[in-house]
Amino acid sequence: MRFMQFASVEYKGITYMTPQDFLESVTEEMPRPRIGRATLTESDVESWLKRTPNRRYGSTKLFRNLHDKGLISYTEYLFLLCVLTKSKSGFRIAFNMFDTDGNQIVDKKEFLVLETFFTLPPQERKFVPRERTKLQGLLDSMEPVQDTTLMVHFFGSKGKDVLKYEDFHRFMENLQSEVIELEFLEFSKGLATISEEDFARILLRYTMLDRSDIEECITRVKTKIPSEKGITFEDFRKFCEFLNSLDDFTIAMKMYTYADQAVSKEDFQRAVFVCTGSNLSPHLVDTVFNIFDADGDGHLSYMEFISIMKDRLHRGSRVDSSHLMHTQDKWSAFKSCVKNEMKTYS
Repeated sequence: MRFMQFASVEYKGITYMTPQDFLESVTEEMPRPRIGRATLTESDVESWLKRTPNRRYGSTKLFRNLHDKGLISYTEYLFLLCVLTKSKSGFRIAFNMFDTDGNQIVDKKEFLVLETFFTLPPQERKFVPRERTKLQGLLDSMEPVQDTTLMVHFFGSKGKDVLKYEDFHRFMENLQSEVIELEFLEFSKGLATISEEDFARILLRYTMLDRSDIEECITRVKTKIPSEKGITFEDFRKFCEFLNSLDDFTIAMKMYTYADQAVSKEDFQRAVFVCTGSNLSPHLVDTVFNIFDADGDGHLSYMEFISIMKDRLHRGSRVDSSHLMHTQDKWSAFKSCVKNEMKTYS
């Protein structure tokens, strides 16, 4: 549903996002007003793909530089969300699993399987073939698909280039950095820091908390930090990297606590270091506790914290399924997504 909200172009009857659409979908609550979607011609698409830089020229401004001149499919949208929300260790495991010949490189067809794997619900991933012979059969049976900006960036205009893990790891870090930087710049207005209040707004704006609960958290920050010190970009980046390791953090906290008791700042800081190898600044930890410590006892209900931060981590893509079928338009959007996938993958 969110893909259909933000996607602004169509080509051969299939809906696509532009790079700008994708960035807006993960940094804005709602898309910009527009009338319908632009219908692309073959020459439009050819021109866009020709200007797509090779992965050697990837950067933390790749999507911003491409702006609205690129194609991102629905499957790639889901895959890119995974890039933003997963820790680096999970990608290494998956990359090796789909390296069918074990030569530490992945070609275009192998990557299409890898990409699809990340878009499956967790309960369905166990059905993906593990045996190399079955996987090779799946690769051989795949039909050609429409080239997209991501495919050309990774595998060249002819699709013959191969991808090393180091290349993909760099792309993943660049994309995460690009989105983090965009969010920070939105509130910093060119300054070196954002206020503690704005930090709270960034963390809470994609969560399922009621508006009144969010305002209560922000008021608590204003009250407990009356004199603004500011959150630096480096602190903000480290905290966002920590959010990608929430599953590891959950395990660590279970080792430090008994019966899901609330945790102290010291235990919280220690668990973050174990998960990420980085220390959060004492001021950032104080700010986080001020946001979530409702009773002011200096401790945090880490289970509630994790639940809220998982909503934030997925930046609006975790939608209550009970809302999906409220209107005929949303049902039509869902059917359109299914049809798009059927057209893309035979």
